[in-house]
Amino acid sequence: METGSSLGDLGRKIFKGDKVIWSVFIILCVISLVEIFSATSTIVYRQQNQWGPILRHAMFLIGGVGGILLIHNIPYRYFSSLIFVLLGAIVLLILTPFIGTSINNADRWISFMGFTIQPSEIAKISLMGTIAFLLSKQNGQNDGLLFKWMIGLMVVVCGIIAMDNLSTALLLFGVCYLLMFIGNVKFLRLLKVAGIGIALVLLFVLLLNVIPEKWTDSGALNRLGTWQNRITHFGEARELSEEEYYTITDENYQVAHAKIAIANGGVLGVFPGNSTERDFLPQAYSDFIYAIIIEEMGLVGGIFVLMLYVIILIRSGMIARKTEKLFPKYLVLGSALMLSIQAFINMAVAVNLIPVTGQPLPLVSRGGTSTLITCAYFGLILSADRFGIGKKKEEEKSSDDTTVDNDSGNNQDSDENNPGSDATNSVLDPIDSLEDKVEFEIVNV
Repeated sequence: METGSSLGDLGRKIFKGDKVIWSVFIILCVISLVEIFSATSTIVYRQQNQWGPILRHAMFLIGGVGGILLIHNIPYRYFSSLIFVLLGAIVLLILTPFIGTSINNADRWISFMGFTIQPSEIAKISLMGTIAFLLSKQNGQNDGLLFKWMIGLMVVVCGIIAMDNLSTALLLFGVCYLLMFIGNVKFLRLLKVAGIGIALVLLFVLLLNVIPEKWTDSGALNRLGTWQNRITHFGEARELSEEEYYTITDENYQVAHAKIAIANGGVLGVFPGNSTERDFLPQAYSDFIYAIIIEEMGLVGGIFVLMLYVIILIRSGMIARKTEKLFPKYLVLGSALMLSIQAFINMAVAVNLIPVTGQPLPLVSRGGTSTLITCAYFGLILSADRFGIGKKKEEEKSSDDTTVDNDSGNNQDSDENNPGSDATNSVLDPIDSLEDKVEFEIVNV
């Protein structure tokens, strides 16, 4: 009994913070290990090493857990220094096209001491944290200046990322825009940004239709060719004949096999390890892992995974609502939005609701930098929960206990000996309310 109690105490000391967030994280890790072990058959065949891919992924997950344990023990106020991380990320993004390593025909990684780093992932979390910090510093007088800084940083970072990874740039800009909307930025300013953004997107799509294909076959405009094919194929898919629709070509190869995987899964799936489409989908362990999850775990498993990310979003909103300070509130919401929206995009691609984007499923897909950064988002949420509302909850609990003890011993006598106590309380209530109001205003100055 003592051993079990001591282990429970040790677990509570280590895994501090919201239990729901911790539970969702652990469940996603288990699903990730099972599905990565199943979906990496092509890598196993190429490397002739059955345990290599899963051991690599397990090491990154263990490193991510260590990162969470470190981050969630750091008070949230120290994360205001993410702006300095952002400056370093911008430098890495600029250097990536020149010194980067090409993987899957994309120069998004930098090799360092045998490890590959994806600067865009570092830029995502640092920009989100910077926007959250700047939003918390609005006081009504500096709103215009801070808005210019936020838009400027978003345009610079997202513009650099968009050169080689348009989907990540759009995701990052969208999350930061939503965060600004939540952060009470003036609606007219946000409306202007939205108008300019829509105009630029329409202009970009128009240019993709006008640019000759021979210009985008190779060279600097090669990525434009990729975007052309994805948008064109997605838009024409419903105009094809029945025979053409069911014909697998180079253009629809991934989407077609993802549909086959979903169809094979049915309601309950074929059980983990029995997938057939994992051998055909080139990114079965990354971009299309959700299709493999549905094939092996069925529609029930797919809905279950979807609900896990919905729970993250809802629970983070509850944590943010209880947080008094603005910075941890925006930090929690930004982290939750980044995790959930990226997950929804990955799922939408797998079921062919939107064109292929190349966004991994957070924490589940095989990755290096992306896995560690995803764990960092969980760490930020847990840190805000601990230091934003944790101490307050403990103080309120101890105060309530003391009040109950005092009232149980003295309440009856006080009521009998002080018949005017009700009148006194009615006089003091407005004073207490005034003190609360003054304290609130001081905090938000």
